[in-house]
Amino acid sequence: MDDTMTAPHDTGCIPERPSFLQLLKEDVECVFRRDPAARSRFEVLTTYPGVHAVLLQRIAHRLWKLRLRYPARLVSWFARLLTNIDIHPGATIGRRFFIDHGAGVVIGETAEIGNDVTLYHGVTLGGTTWNKGKRHPTLCDGVVVGAGAKILGAITLGEHVRVGANSVVVKDVPSHRTVVGIPAKVVLRTEEANADNIYGINLDHHLIPDPVGRAIACLMERIEVLEAQSRKQGSAINGQCRTCDADDLCDTEVARVLRKE
Repeated sequence: MDDTMTAPHDTGCIPERPSFLQLLKEDVECVFRRDPAARSRFEVLTTYPGVHAVLLQRIAHRLWKLRLRYPARLVSWFARLLTNIDIHPGATIGRRFFIDHGAGVVIGETAEIGNDVTLYHGVTLGGTTWNKGKRHPTLCDGVVVGAGAKILGAITLGEHVRVGANSVVVKDVPSHRTVVGIPAKVVLRTEEANADNIYGINLDHHLIPDPVGRAIACLMERIEVLEAQSRKQGSAINGQCRTCDADDLCDTEVARVLRKE
């Protein structure tokens, strides 16, 4: 599949809902799969704000579907007061949804979240229009969104998409892709990265490629080639940089050669 950000063909990401107690049980159990710090179910139920926020949102959402809008918003307000996580009661959330740490997470009214989705702190699923109707993102099954990322508009992230920390996603992302940057661009296919646990969730955010740094490195190497050709032709090159304090940051072949000199 082409790496351009086109909408996945199948956007049916939101599953049918099981019973409330089954959802609660799965919400607690999934924490142990994704957070090595979790020690007991009692600890998770009493000290994890992400679990509290999801539990209260499920209650608020059921009130919302019954058209009890004010009670639903009141439950949502209480959840935000308690957890610092703001989830609109109209948002649709699938099974085994986990918000790690949770502080500053915002999820809008028409957002749709599939199964086994993980969000980190500071994530926003926001809108880009004041018009009514679908205006927030859809996250399909297995999506992982890094800390501080913003996903804006009525766009779709396909299955098992990974969003790098602090990225801003404003276009549809096909399934099994990793995106980073502002605006976010596809940099990796999921199958190219090894998952770091048996549940297939890859947390190696520090190993995500840096397309901007890679482009700058290519430009530096190209400039060095052109300057070498100019020197061979006898042309004077003024302002030539032979020593750079940023060599360790560049880590290009040119920088490594210059350090050896």
